[in-house]
Amino acid sequence: MLLSALFLQIGVWVRNLAVLMYVMEKTGGDAVAVSLVQLAEYAPIFLFSFVGGTFADRWRPKRTMVGCDLTSALFAFLVLPAMERISWTAALAAVFVSSVLSQFSQPAGMRLFKRHVPEKWVQTGMSLYQTLIAAFMIAGPILGTMVYESFGIEAAVAVMGAAFLASACVLAFLPPDSAEDGSRSGSVLADMAAGFRYVRANRVLMLLGGHFASAGLALGLIQPLTVFVVTEKLGLPKEQLQWLLAANGVAMLIGGALTAGWSRKIAPETLLLVGALVSSLSVLTIGLSTNLGLTLLAEFSVGLVLPGIQVGIATLVLRSTEADFVGRVNGILNPLFMGTMVATMAVSGWLKERLSLEPLFLAATVLFCIGALFVFPLFAARRAPDASGDAA
Repeated sequence: MLLSALFLQIGVWVRNLAVLMYVMEKTGGDAVAVSLVQLAEYAPIFLFSFVGGTFADRWRPKRTMVGCDLTSALFAFLVLPAMERISWTAALAAVFVSSVLSQFSQPAGMRLFKRHVPEKWVQTGMSLYQTLIAAFMIAGPILGTMVYESFGIEAAVAVMGAAFLASACVLAFLPPDSAEDGSRSGSVLADMAAGFRYVRANRVLMLLGGHFASAGLALGLIQPLTVFVVTEKLGLPKEQLQWLLAANGVAMLIGGALTAGWSRKIAPETLLLVGALVSSLSVLTIGLSTNLGLTLLAEFSVGLVLPGIQVGIATLVLRSTEADFVGRVNGILNPLFMGTMVATMAVSGWLKERLSLEPLFLAATVLFCIGALFVFPLFAARRAPDASGDAA
């Protein structure tokens, strides 16, 4: 599955960067067209995440993943002849279709991961996956830009199709689906309702939902404002933003490697709590600092703990969720995070014009601290089953 993820990361990064630059070139940097690229990438998370998770719980997971990757590859190859006639809208369609299919394949992959990976190795597996993601946060933009500038949009779309096809071929070697997969009866709406009831009845998932919402609100509030930290707080040209992004990216790679190495020694609750507290302090530092070195150190700290946060969350979700509900649980929690982030992202610029950077970064710090408060009860929730097991 890690090899499949490698091919998918290649396809996704080449797709996203190449299509973005192609649309900017064809439209002369039209803001509406560029925003449509982002919409095509992220809208399916809101529209299809829960639906995709529900069907992933109903369908055979291996067949679902292979089918989605093959369909993405096929659509990319079908779009190629239309690139010149339909212009940038064809590339936009490829992004949208691929993103929609990801909402079905990703939760199916989580089901397979839970089924085939022993619980004691779940956190290690998630750490390796996050290290791969962190590596592509650095290498992905370089790869996507290189393919587009060297060979053009047709080659980029072809690389995307080939990467998805390679992923499908790798997944074909996974163990076959069990006989019970795909045999569920009942309506889809009943399964959706059961998913919401399951999350509501699961204390760990409810606490994680609160953490997701707080973190999403905090990130959305400050993410669009990083460039103003460079220009207003540090008094540097906006082009110097690249150094903050580079510090964050390198730290994510290091953090992913450290998390992978220590994953079996540190509880996921600890990873999540430490990450939330370090993020709170780092965000406060970024909002108040006027020193480039201090700001770079804070950005590095945020990137360093981010893989641990993601690994902790993924491990807790998998550990606390039955295999038959993994898709629906992810379909509920992921849009919760994205929705809260987009909500504050939509007003962050307006708030910045009326306030200043310091109050917004302070508010984000408070939200991260609130998110940390949702983590503390997770330690008690983990001890409760252990205590009951000892009593038995």
